[in-house]
Amino acid sequence: MASEGSGARCTVYTVGHSNYTLEDFVVLLKRNGIEVLADVRSQPYSQYTPHFNEASLKAALPAHGIQYVFLGKELGGRPHSGDFYDAEGHVLYARLALAPFFLEGLSRLEKTAAAKRVALLCSEEDPADCHRRLLIGRVLGERGCNVVHIRGDGATQTEAELERAEKRRRDGGQLTLFDMQEKPEWKSTQSVSPGNRPVSSSEH
Repeated sequence: MASEGSGARCTVYTVGHSNYTLEDFVVLLKRNGIEVLADVRSQPYSQYTPHFNEASLKAALPAHGIQYVFLGKELGGRPHSGDFYDAEGHVLYARLALAPFFLEGLSRLEKTAAAKRVALLCSEEDPADCHRRLLIGRVLGERGCNVVHIRGDGATQTEAELERAEKRRRDGGQLTLFDMQEKPEWKSTQSVSPGNRPVSSSEH
């Protein structure tokens, strides 16, 4: 079970809605004491689980003592401007992280997290390749915030724990030539070109 870092400026949780029922999802949030759900999907809609659409969450969550906030315009993983994409359709995170609208959304998130327990919402259960981790979580960590991922079984992982688990799976914990190579360009792991957006949100 992950714990909040005592020296961190703030702690921000992340969670993916996957294909849960609304009831099970609320239990997941309540179990972790979440008070504010910050939706960071660029498109806050789900074709197969419509109870996770923006309007549905906004209507349902207050009855459970959870506030819903949409931050997809500021912190979404699929910006509208083509300036933030490479030729293959990958989002250039290094460029997006410096955009004024992104920094404004991040500041708003940090202020809320300083007062309440906040979870970033995206679609994938596994945060490994999701922008809530690779973009937002990385910048939050660099700014001194503790990032904790809520998994579907109710367990939590800090970013450090997730990185260690990935390293063990990749090379059995041994330092390899891959580890010593220059880090790849900071961008989305998949092509998410604006011209090929699916109806359902998937914010890699």
